[in-house]
Amino acid sequence: MSNNRSFEEGKLEKMNRRDEILDAAGQLFSRQGFHATSMRDLARAVNLQGGSLYAHIESKEEVLFELVNRAADGFLSSAEMIPANLTPGERLERLIRGHLEVMVRELDNATVFFHEWKFLNPVLQSKITARRDAYEGHFRKTLEAGVASGQFQVEDVRLATLFVLSALNWTYHWYRPGGKLTLDSLSRHYRDLVFKTLGAG
Repeated sequence: MSNNRSFEEGKLEKMNRRDEILDAAGQLFSRQGFHATSMRDLARAVNLQGGSLYAHIESKEEVLFELVNRAADGFLSSAEMIPANLTPGERLERLIRGHLEVMVRELDNATVFFHEWKFLNPVLQSKITARRDAYEGHFRKTLEAGVASGQFQVEDVRLATLFVLSALNWTYHWYRPGGKLTLDSLSRHYRDLVFKTLGAG
């Protein structure tokens, strides 16, 4: 029994250590970039010797992919949890709020997602691209339904979708937690601006 407990405790400690490494990597990659961050920088951030770091991760690219994938998980989960029976306007409002919640909650990972994912190898990039396209699809289908019902007035739904997502995504450049804008006020301002742009009644 004690041996099993020791094994489980060791596994939990390793998982906690890995999470600590990922959190540190998110901060470093978002602030100084993927290429400018060395494995030595990462090891120093979590008080590990360089060799010991490889007991928890295989490579810097593996860390980058996991950070980007975590952000993708957050965005997709927030969209998939929205009830299907809402009106297009209600769904879009929830999508906007959910997107900004992920940005605020995981600002470092979101920054890495938008800015550093291009440094993944082509195979890993294609996986992230597929997830990004699936997420974009939630917005596009919502706008299509809104146009069909007369709630939104746009000529090109795809272009409108890209516009909305671009506006939301740019938040990582300037938003800082603890500033004057709360999540509620930020979501409200974005909702009003987006709905006005879409010609919503």
